[in-house]
Parts: sequence; C-alpha cells; structure tokens
Amino acid sequence: MAVEEQRAGSRVSRPEIRLVRRGFTDPAKAVRLLDGPGLEGLADDPVLLDALGATADPDLALLGLARLLEAADEADRHTLRDTLTTSKPLRDRLLGVLGVSTALGDHLARHPHDWHALVTFELRDMHPGPADFRRALAEGVARGRDHGPENALRVAYRRCLLAIAARDLTGTTDLAQTAAELADLAGATLQTALDLAAEQDPEAVAACRLAVIGMGKCGGRELNYVSDVDVIFVAEPREGVDEQTAIRAATRLAAALTRLCSDTTGEGTIWPVDANLRPEGRNGPLVRTLASHLAYYQRWAKTWEFQALLKARPVAGDAELGAAYVEALAPMVWQAAARENFVTDVQQMRRRVIDSIPATELDRQLKLGPGGLRDVEFSVQLLQLVHGRTDPALRSGNTLEALAALSRGGYVGRADAVSLDTAYRFLRSLEHRIQLHRLRRTHLMPTAEEDLRRLARSLSGLINDDTRSDPVAALQREWKRHAVEVRRLHEKLFYRPLLDAVAELPPGAAGLTPEAARARLEALGYTDPAAALRHISALASGVSRKAAIQRTLLPVLLGWFAESADPDAGLLNFRLVSDALGRTPWYLRLLRDESAAAEQLARVLSAGRLAPDLLLRAPEAVAMLGDPRGPVPRGRAALQSEILAAVGRAGSTAAAVAAARSVRRRELFRTAAADVLGRLGEDPAEALDVAGEALTALNAATLQGALRACIAGWEAEHGDLPTRIAVIAMGRFGGHELGYGSDADVLFVHEPLLGSLEQEAARAAQAVCNELRTLLAAPSTEPPLLVDADLRPEGRSGPLVRTLASYAAYYRRWSHAWESQALLRAEPVAGDEDLGARFRRLIDPLRYPGAGVPERDLVEIRRIKARIEAERLPRGADPTTHTKIGRGGLADVEWTVQLLQLQHGHELPELRTTRTRAALAAAAGAGLVEQADAEVLEAAWVLASRVRSAVMLVRGRPGDSFPGEARELAGVARYLGYGAGHSGELVDDYRRTTRRARAVVDRLFYGS
Repeated sequence: MAVEEQRAGSRVSRPEIRLVRRGFTDPAKAVRLLDGPGLEGLADDPVLLDALGATADPDLALLGLARLLEAADEADRHTLRDTLTTSKPLRDRLLGVLGVSTALGDHLARHPHDWHALVTFELRDMHPGPADFRRALAEGVARGRDHGPENALRVAYRRCLLAIAARDLTGTTDLAQTAAELADLAGATLQTALDLAAEQDPEAVAACRLAVIGMGKCGGRELNYVSDVDVIFVAEPREGVDEQTAIRAATRLAAALTRLCSDTTGEGTIWPVDANLRPEGRNGPLVRTLASHLAYYQRWAKTWEFQALLKARPVAGDAELGAAYVEALAPMVWQAAARENFVTDVQQMRRRVIDSIPATELDRQLKLGPGGLRDVEFSVQLLQLVHGRTDPALRSGNTLEALAALSRGGYVGRADAVSLDTAYRFLRSLEHRIQLHRLRRTHLMPTAEEDLRRLARSLSGLINDDTRSDPVAALQREWKRHAVEVRRLHEKLFYRPLLDAVAELPPGAAGLTPEAARARLEALGYTDPAAALRHISALASGVSRKAAIQRTLLPVLLGWFAESADPDAGLLNFRLVSDALGRTPWYLRLLRDESAAAEQLARVLSAGRLAPDLLLRAPEAVAMLGDPRGPVPRGRAALQSEILAAVGRAGSTAAAVAAARSVRRRELFRTAAADVLGRLGEDPAEALDVAGEALTALNAATLQGALRACIAGWEAEHGDLPTRIAVIAMGRFGGHELGYGSDADVLFVHEPLLGSLEQEAARAAQAVCNELRTLLAAPSTEPPLLVDADLRPEGRSGPLVRTLASYAAYYRRWSHAWESQALLRAEPVAGDEDLGARFRRLIDPLRYPGAGVPERDLVEIRRIKARIEAERLPRGADPTTHTKIGRGGLADVEWTVQLLQLQHGHELPELRTTRTRAALAAAAGAGLVEQADAEVLEAAWVLASRVRSAVMLVRGRPGDSFPGEARELAGVARYLGYGAGHSGELVDDYRRTTRRARAVVDRLFYGS
C-alpha cells in the first residue's frame, strides 16, 4: 500500500486516495469540487486529473477551474469542457496558470470569457510584440467603454497578462522572452493610456509632442510581473506654441496617463507609474523639454542618474522625440565612468541599497540581499559603464544581453558568464513565480510551507535536485546555491579577467586588452593602473605553485583592496610581502586555507602605511593573522618576560637593545593590525583605551629591557653599578594614553647605593641613561623609540638624571605651577620599583596640594595655556582642526581636567589618576563638572585622540592635523568609520564636536 494510503487508512475513500497520489493536499475538498457545478462527469477523467496533478498546486488549480466553470455561461462552459478534454496545449496553459496564480484565477472568475485569450494569442503569434499588445488593448478598451475606459484598460491588461503567464508556465517562452513581453505589454499600456488621455484633452495634443521614456526594467525589456514602471517624460512645443504652454499641456497628459495606470478602480490597479528618476526626482517638474533635460545632465546629474539612463528606451508617445532624447543623452551615459567621483559614487550606491534592507528581511531578499538580483545587475552595469565607452557592443539596457556581450568581448570569463546567467535566470524566475501568486510587488521568499511547495513544483525544471520527495528542501538548496554563486562571482567578476589580461591565453580565447584592463582598474579606484597590472603580472604569471595559488587568491584580494582608501598601496604591499615570503610553504598555505587570514592581510596592507611598513621589516609576522582570534595585544607581563629573555641572550649591549626593539616592532604591528581590523573593541572609546594600554605596556617593557641591557653593559666594563635607577613615565605615557606616534616622555631618577660616592653614582647613571636613549633611537631597520626627558627640572639645561634627594630639593625651592601640573601624569614604569614608589610619594603633595591652587598659580597656568595657543600653533595650521592645541582639542580638555585635579585631588582620592578620561569621570561623579559638560569634553578628547592615531596609521608618520592629501584624508575617515566619499563629514563632525568642547573649556578653565 502507498504511503499516502497508509496515512489515510479507512477514513479516506478510494477517489480521495487517487487524488492524494496526484499531489492534492485536501482530497476531501477536491472530491466535493469535482462533484460540484460545472465539473459534473469530469471526476473520473484520468487525463484531467493527471493534468491537475501536474500543476504547481493541484488544489488551487481545481478551485480556480471550478470557479471559472461556475461563472461561465452555459454555452461557454460547454465549449471550455470540450476544449479541456480534447486540447492538451490549452489544458496545460489554463491549469498551469490556475495552479500558480490566485489573482489570475480571480480575474477569470470575474471575466470567464477571457480564457479564450489563451487560444487567440497562441494562434496569432507565438511571441507577440508591442503591436499585438496595443491591438489587444485597444480592442478591449473599445469593448468595455460602457464600464469606463479605466476599468476596460485594466481588464484588457489582465487578459494579455494571462496569455503571457500561460506561455511562461508551460515553457513555451523562456525567462528573457517573458520579461520582454511584460515590458512590451507595459509600453502598449502606457501608449493606450496616453491615447485615452489625448481623447480627453485634445487641446493638449495640439500644443505639444510628448514622449514617454521607459527606465529600469521596463526600459531594459526585462520587466517583472508586478513592478513599478519607471518612466521619464520629455516634451516639445508644436509649431507656433510657446514653451511654457506646451509644458503645461504635456504635464496634463503625463498626469492623466499616470492616473489611468496607477489609480485603483473596481478592477484594481495596473501598476504605479513612477517618474521619480527624472531630473531632481519628485522635487523636479514632471515634464521637461529635451534642452532642459540636457542642461540638467550636463551640469547637475550624479553618477547614479547616468547609470539609470543606461536602460532608457522610448516606449510610448512621440517616437521621433523619444529617439532624439536617447541619442542626445547616450554620449553622457558612456562617459560617466570618467567622472571624478565615479568609484566612490558607485560604492555608495551599493552600500545604500544594502543598508536599506530591514534586518528581518535580509535572509529572504531575492533582489537586494547578498547574492541577489541586484548584485548581478549592479556588476553588469558597472562593467558596461567602464568598457562601454570604447566598445559599443556593450551598450544594451538588458542585463542578460549585456552579460553575453561582456563575455563575447572577454570582459567577463566565459564560465563566469554562464554561471551568472544561469543564477540570474533562476532568481528572476523565482521572483516571477512569487509575484504571480497574488500579483503583488514583492521580492521576499515566502515562509509558509504551502507557498514554498507551490514554488518548488512550479520551478521543478530549473531545480537540479529531485523535487518529488521533499520539494521545499530542494528549492531552498537550489536558491542558496545560486545566491552563494552570485555572491562569489560578484566579488571576483571585475578582477578575474585582469589576470587573463597579463597571461598568455590559448589561441582564439577572448580577454581584456591592456587598455581595457587599465580602464577597469582605474574605474575600480586604482590611481596607477599600469603599475597595478605590473604587480598582478608579477604575482600571477608562471607555472609555479606560488603563481597558481596567487591566481586563485588575487581576484578576491583585489576586491578587498578596491574597498579601501588606497587600493594601489594594498596591491603593492601584497606584492612586497609575497616576494619576501613567496617560497615559504606556511605563507601560501595560510592564505590558501585560511580565508580570514587572507582578508585580514588585505585589509591591513591597504589601510595605511604604518602597519605595512612594520610588517615589511619582518614579513614573518603575517603568521599572527592566522590566529582564529586575530591579532590581539599582549599584556605587560608577557611582553616584559619575552624582552628580558631576548636581552639576556644577546652578546652585547647594542645587540640586546636591538633585540628589545625587534620585539617592540613586531608587537607594534600586532596592535596596529588589531586596531585596523576593529579587534580592540566595538566602542571607539574602549578601543582607544585598549590601544593606549597596549602601547604603554609595550614601551614600558622595552624600556625595562633596554635599561637592563645598558646596566649590564656598564657593569661588564666597570663592575657593579653604584646606584639604582628608576624610569618615571610622564605625559601621555604616564597616562596610559600613548598613540602610535607618541614619544616616551620620562624622568630619570637614581639613588646611590650605600657606600658609593654620589659623583661616581651620578656619572654611572648618566652614562646608562644616555646610552639607553641613544640605542633606542639609533638608525635601524626597527622603528625608533624616542625617549624625551625635557620635562625634567630645568628642562634641557638641567642634568638628565637626578637623585631622589635632588628632586626633593628642587621641588621644595624652585618648582613652578606647570611642573606640579606635569607631575599629575607621573608614574613609575621601569627600573627599581622601590625607588619609583618613593618618587611617587615625594611628588604626591605637589600634584595634589592640600590648599588647592593659589590664585597666583591659577593665573600663571591660564597665562601659559593662552601663550601656548597663541605661539605654538604651527604656521598655517587651522586652529579648528589641530588636534593637539587647536580649539577644543587635546590640550584644552587635558588642561581643564588637570586643573580640577590640582584643585581637588587632595580631598577626592578618585581624582588621583594619571588617566584623563578616568579623572574626568571622577570629577563628574563628584559634581565638579556637569554630566553634560563632561560628555562633551570626553567626546572631543576621544575624537581628537582617534584622529591622531588614524593619521599615524595612514601616513606612517605622526601629525596633529588632518592630512591635506585627499587619499590620506579618505583613509583617516575610513578608520574612523566614515564611508567612502564622506571625508568632509568627518571634518565637519570634528569641528562641531570640538567647538562645543571649547565652549565648556572657556567656562571651566578660563572662567569665561
């Protein structure tokens, strides 16, 4: 017994079992319908039952057929029954439509005679064109005028749609022909609506010529079953009519046409006519003259508007004027890729589309989601705009025709073009079936089991898997397979042919010419395409294993580089790393097998100069990108242990310090790479803290190692060191707020050992500290660590190293207010821990004075700050964008916070911290600063600090102002989370943030 019969048991009659076998899910209802009016005697017709069972949804098909027969008059019912049993083509067409589309079933129930359209269109022309549709619509409107031309037009439109769907669902036409027929029907409908509008307003017809330009899928002859029909209206005055009169007349006609198609009547609506692609969108006039259109596109149009014009095609109205419009604008369309911001504009368009998708719909989007229809259309259009300048064969508004032309011309690999064509046809067919069900505009995969089952059965010919056992699972697998393939091809489509352009192709094989390859690279953001081609050739040419792996990797890597602010640098850096490591087995294996590592490498190499420069000094550091967690900064203890071990193994002082610097260079790369890849934290302030802590720990460990090496070197030559030395971090170093370009501000303190002569101890300490500074800054392949001791008593004029007692005497007699302020950030970081702790106890009364800040010191601090602002801003620097001493910058915030610490640190222990943000939070918590003011100051300080870090990461050298070079500024903006083309927004945001901070500083610091 069959499975269906076992499930049914004795409760199901034998006729119901036969229906279950044929795919009916509600056999009891089916039996009732077969015994009902109109279907008498057909219940035992195996031919009809088999035909119903072959439809996408037998229950839906039977219900639609029963409704149709019940609604038909007696004569027509008899004719239909006879035709159903004797004509297989008609039976398949009618039942095929009824088994997919509830909406068309409803139409036939309202207009039962329209089933004859399935015969007449088939006999008239296998592939009807615009003239056929216009004739059918005109006849329908003429027959139905008694019910109003709007209703008659809708009925006639549905009748034509019924015929198109029938041929589509029975395989008489393929996707391309179906989409073309839908576009032709749309054009015929627009023309019929325009004719009706002209009948109602003959004065307008006498005043103007009006052309309707189809845009989007209508213009490309690839329309959906249900879609907005995008149009542009262009008009010209007739002889003797002034332009304003003609435009008013044309606007009346265009508005009437729109209402006739878009308004809802008793017969529903046809589709919305959307004219928002016109110049200035919905804010612009509905109709313009050809000269007005040209003036707009020559002066004001954006890149996306030229991309939209790629599909422009006259579809209704004055054919001569429509042709003139397309001919006049075509040269501008095919020069769009030469526009200054073409790449940025194109990238922004794609990101806007993705960002507009609600999160709940992302996994169901056939059109806009990853691997969806828009990925195919976007890729094809971009390649057309790039190469269509020089190759007229690519200038088609139809996606599949353009894809075939790109393949023939060698712009897209043949295998890739076939895969993309297949995936696009499947996804469009799936979209069509979804829309046909209720004739609703949607691009979302349904979730209901019965909907998915109907879709799977209707598309069984396009699904590789067997759909009989589990059609829903088979459909889901096929959809995901095509989506993944589209996404893969979308990412490599622009880059794979570039490899062929530098390779020796087999005889007869098509490939990009060098000129076309350079044009493509330039359009994708590479500013030196000739050099880029040389790099690609060097990486991918040859028969070695290395070249073979690079040919596999490069299409994806080139895409990642192109997404950055400096693709050229990314590609060059990748070549340099590969040249250094190309024969290293683990490197190629890492990139081949670890896609995450390859992507991380690409992003690091194209994000600026600092990280690549550090990597290129020792490329084996690439290995850390293979860690599943990515590069993560290490703690102070681990760093110090490694550095001290390396120092201990070295044979000389110079070699020991070099070893410490080598570890520092590698760890600098680790931190910079983690920062670029966003691994330091999701919150910008948190990421800034983590970076500052990592850089502080690294410099402290390096100083500890270098100090030990220099002491060991001195002792190897002179015997035991007669003093103890401690290194005190100052400034941003002491505040754990170091940036990538920060010097290490320090104080050196020593204390002679018991029994040692003070002068001998001072000379020894001076020698050790001088050598430490010299070796850490010496020219080398390793980045220098500049140790700055200018904050010591008496500055550069004073001794480099002092005893603890000397510091105490100086601070007791000579200390200035600014020195107490500088000591707020003092923190021991290396050397003798006990000496460092005693130095901290020495300075605490100075930096947290019990009586607060005397008025004379307050005046002095404010005077010094004002003098710094007036005298130390570099010549030509913009005070609104200088991150250090500009308006609302780092100095403004830090001096304000430090003044609060000097005034209240003695009484509030929570203010006794070297960290700016922590001190500011403590001040707000204690009520010394309004919470809103604290947030303003913190926002400015964090942004200014991040800008400084970004400048160093991008330029490879420190800077306190935004870069002047556009590409560097774009890199800074990308680091800070701004998309391509939004560098100006970053600068505006910075100025706004720091302006607000300066207002707070004026109140809190200057007392204004």
